[in-house]
Amino acid sequence: MRNIIIIVLGLCCSLFIFWNQKERAMTNLLIEEQLTLDSTVIGMSTIATGLDVPWEITWGSDNYIWMTEQGGRVSRLDPRTGKRKVVLNLAGVYRNRSMGLLGMALSRDLKKEPYIFLDYTYLNGEKVLSRLVRYTYRNDSLVEPLVLLNDIPGNNGHNGSRIIVAPDGKLMMSTGDAHNSNNAQDPTSINGKILRLNIDGTIPADNPMPGSAVWSWGHRNIQGLAYGTNSILYSSEHGDAIEDELNIIQKGKNYGWGKVEGYVDTEEEKELAKATPVTEPIKSWTPTIAPAGIQFYNSSLVPEWKNAVLLTTLKAGALYVLKLDKNGKKVVSENIYFTQAYGRIRDVCVSPTGEIYISTSNKDWNPSEGFPKLKDDRIIRITKVRTERKSKKTTPAITAGPKPVTIIAGGHSIYTNYCTACHKKSGEGVIGNFPPLKGNPGVTGNKDALISVVLNGLSGPRNVNGVEYNQAMPGFKFLNDKDVAAVVSYIRTNFGNKASAVTAADVSNVRKIKK
Repeated sequence: MRNIIIIVLGLCCSLFIFWNQKERAMTNLLIEEQLTLDSTVIGMSTIATGLDVPWEITWGSDNYIWMTEQGGRVSRLDPRTGKRKVVLNLAGVYRNRSMGLLGMALSRDLKKEPYIFLDYTYLNGEKVLSRLVRYTYRNDSLVEPLVLLNDIPGNNGHNGSRIIVAPDGKLMMSTGDAHNSNNAQDPTSINGKILRLNIDGTIPADNPMPGSAVWSWGHRNIQGLAYGTNSILYSSEHGDAIEDELNIIQKGKNYGWGKVEGYVDTEEEKELAKATPVTEPIKSWTPTIAPAGIQFYNSSLVPEWKNAVLLTTLKAGALYVLKLDKNGKKVVSENIYFTQAYGRIRDVCVSPTGEIYISTSNKDWNPSEGFPKLKDDRIIRITKVRTERKSKKTTPAITAGPKPVTIIAGGHSIYTNYCTACHKKSGEGVIGNFPPLKGNPGVTGNKDALISVVLNGLSGPRNVNGVEYNQAMPGFKFLNDKDVAAVVSYIRTNFGNKASAVTAADVSNVRKIKK
């Protein structure tokens, strides 16, 4: 008997050593870069490549990463091996620019409620619409589609959409304003809102307005939803030319758009807020950073990031770590990592053991310069590196990125902060989306007309050098005359352009003319 016990213990010990060495070998193999935080070394590993814009990644109760790709594919990804299993190829998705298969949410316990919720855009004739559908997960496939919301008005952008299952089991969904800011303040419109539904699509009896799915309003285009401690719901939201936001979403509250941007801090906004109370963000960013997916982080695996909102960004191409106070209602510090190391970062999810996963968005309609790379799009794991590796030198390729410049000085700095995300550093724009500034007759021609466009923005179709563009441009009236003159002069005298500069007096004269 004693010999048998010794043999069994020996086998168990051997198996433990084998699996531990196997796991360690796999971890060592996958760590591509390292970064030292205060006292923790984190390592970055690519676990999936060649993806088609993974718009949503979320951790399932089955310990798989579930993922939507913008073209219409839904997959389960094994985070240990990177092996993918496609569970749905969704027909009828209209994928163009920021449209396509977008948000996804999973039931909190897939064994008890095997439901997957998807939102996607489709065409009815030439009209863009969105649809929220519940699927049942069975035998490695999504089956039995049940439409919960249909014919949500859409546009070529600002369609939302994030979906999340609340702690009380209700379904929360963000909708964009569909490029019509009036929708956000219209109680009869479901655009520019956060909606709350039962998982069968019916409307909860305790919603703010009887018979309405609207939970909160005054939103422009929410790109992230996440629950923190005490069931606090956080959202990330795109501003226009200024004031990207991080909000705490509350029942029946108005968040201001399109009357108020960010904080209630201008005289006009203060007057408006007297008549219609507005809930202010807990954090805003000017210049904008294009916030995308968010996740609340409360793990001790990376202690420097505990009790923080992890925020991914498109324009900045970074991961923001927004530390919260003990009540979770104020941002007390901000740290920024990986700036432009991976390109545009679309979403983030966290495993129960604290590993962080981010997805890139470099094959979408507005790629960063230098992207996509050969292996894009990717899902990247961020995790604490084992203790015995802490003494090793960290790789300099990945560093904590600098905070965006907020003090404006000169045309180049203004252009970098407000214009490069669309028109690019080269001034060449994005064909069919953002017109080039290089060789553009609208740039090199009448200076007053250009100043007016910069101040007031632009919408509607236009032809530049034989190419049609329909992407709206925000106005920059919030910049003073000197700064507008500086950036207009910069684009008229760079990128091979040889037009004359403009003065602050020129801008002042145009500003006096009513649009």
